[in-house]
Amino acid sequence: MILPEVRDPRLVTVRRGGSLTDADHRLLALWAAACAEHVLPLVEAALAADPRPRLAIEATRAWVRGELPMMTVRSLGGHAMGAARPLRGAARFAAYAAGQAACVAHVPEHDLGAAAYAVKAVQSAAPAAGSEQARRAECAWQRAQLPAQVRDLVLEDQHRRNALCWSVFDDVC
Repeated sequence: MILPEVRDPRLVTVRRGGSLTDADHRLLALWAAACAEHVLPLVEAALAADPRPRLAIEATRAWVRGELPMMTVRSLGGHAMGAARPLRGAARFAAYAAGQAACVAHVPEHDLGAAAYAVKAVQSAAPAAGSEQARRAECAWQRAQLPAQVRDLVLEDQHRRNALCWSVFDDVC
């Protein structure tokens, strides 16, 4: 479970009583989609005929553009995570990253789920001796993709929820 018991109001949308604007919510969704898409080849190599992870990422971007309703995108996120269930290792983590990215439309805090699963995918795909280097490289790549408007928020959230996210964000804490 990557969601905390106590929610940070900065990651709750204004209409649900928090302070996250729609614009920043969309930026978090785009960042999560970028993180998931970065590792998408790992799942597509294992599930070439299953479009669910890619569809979830595409739906996330369509939601940001106002082309799909949140419930549709959230549902596609669940389908991407369903694609993950029979898999193991890097492919499984990459499919979960896609599902988490789509679920950002519903709960913004899933952005960290997409990022953490992407890091786990890269770590799992790397040889054991290179796992830590792969983790650090993926975290650095993800941070480079962060929009300036939400950068501090995401980095603080990584620090706060690092233990819930398998400590993959250790170098930002």
